[in-house]
Amino acid sequence: MRHLFAAAVLGACLSAGALAQDKAADAPAAAAAPALGGIQSANIFQIAPDASTIPGYADQTNAERAKVQPGNNAPIWRQVGAGVTGYSSLPKSEAPEAGNLIQPTVQYPGSRVTTAGEAWRQTRNNWLIPYGGSLLLIVLLALALFYWRVGMIKLHGAPTGRKIERFTPFERAAHWANAGAFVALAVSGIVMAWGKFFILPIIGSTLFGWLTYALKNVHNFAGPLFAVSLVIVFFTFLKDNIPNASDVKWVLRGGGLLSEHEVPSHRFNAGEKIVFWGGVFLLGAVVVGSGLVLDKLIPGLVYERGTMQIANMVHNVATVAMMAMFMGHIYMGSVGMEGALDAMKTGYVDEAWAREHHELWYDDIKAGKIPAQRSAAAAATAGAPQHAA
Repeated sequence: MRHLFAAAVLGACLSAGALAQDKAADAPAAAAAPALGGIQSANIFQIAPDASTIPGYADQTNAERAKVQPGNNAPIWRQVGAGVTGYSSLPKSEAPEAGNLIQPTVQYPGSRVTTAGEAWRQTRNNWLIPYGGSLLLIVLLALALFYWRVGMIKLHGAPTGRKIERFTPFERAAHWANAGAFVALAVSGIVMAWGKFFILPIIGSTLFGWLTYALKNVHNFAGPLFAVSLVIVFFTFLKDNIPNASDVKWVLRGGGLLSEHEVPSHRFNAGEKIVFWGGVFLLGAVVVGSGLVLDKLIPGLVYERGTMQIANMVHNVATVAMMAMFMGHIYMGSVGMEGALDAMKTGYVDEAWAREHHELWYDDIKAGKIPAQRSAAAAATAGAPQHAA
């Protein structure tokens, strides 16, 4: 398209020069004007102002228009706006739309019927950014209110001192790798999407530009780590996240978290399984897939502007939903429940904790169906914690 534009400008200049020569030939007796150096500007409405009355004026090509109004490139820009493909030296296999400066008319969700670039901007700025940010703030406020009214869920019974291995070293390593990548992606994504509203006014455009540039690179490099660790986490915990009949009762009673006794569950309760299947599997697949498109890491895919716009919108919606879901998971695994963070830090929980929060899992361990110590390396260590009898 830049070749097309350059040709139009050159043609206009040549036409203007030819018109000047014609005028000079028609008036040989005119006094010679002083020569002016450089390119001189001209108001197209002062050059043949009556040209618009010529029949077929609106249908003229750019070359025809240049003859009557040099410098008026309206026809070529009208073609650009209509999506006419111009010349481009880029190969069609790699850049099929390189000759199109403006995309065709579409309507994305939440946008008007307009050119695709403008439709994407309207959807992002009018819907995804404000409502996505509002959702995260609502979830954060809800968790803060819950903690204020309920506080940390404490053990009702006294610890026994007997430990059960809840997570092996491999499971904890996979979880922490995934959690670290998620935090890096979440923080960098929030700053890039909403930072101009709450960081830019404080630190100024120079520091904010440097910060967003650095976080963009963090985001791009943390993405593949998140994708790989997400796959490992999925297959590592898949067996214990298969839904069963006890999960229905847990959901109907809200887990019993607000009562004196929780609803009995296996190693993972229904709430944790919802996070696993909805957040890790479903949203994880959408986030990773759209992220790979945005990073141009899918072989054989032609990365057109429309493809990137759709991938960006899908990525935005999926990541906001994932962050909202994982905020609840992070809350319950840290300040929301006593002993939950220790389970992921050390791998072990007290018998009292297991009996109170995952009674069916505890019963299976007591019955010998599940070993209380699953890590063979830790079992052989002399200083290993005391196991359940």
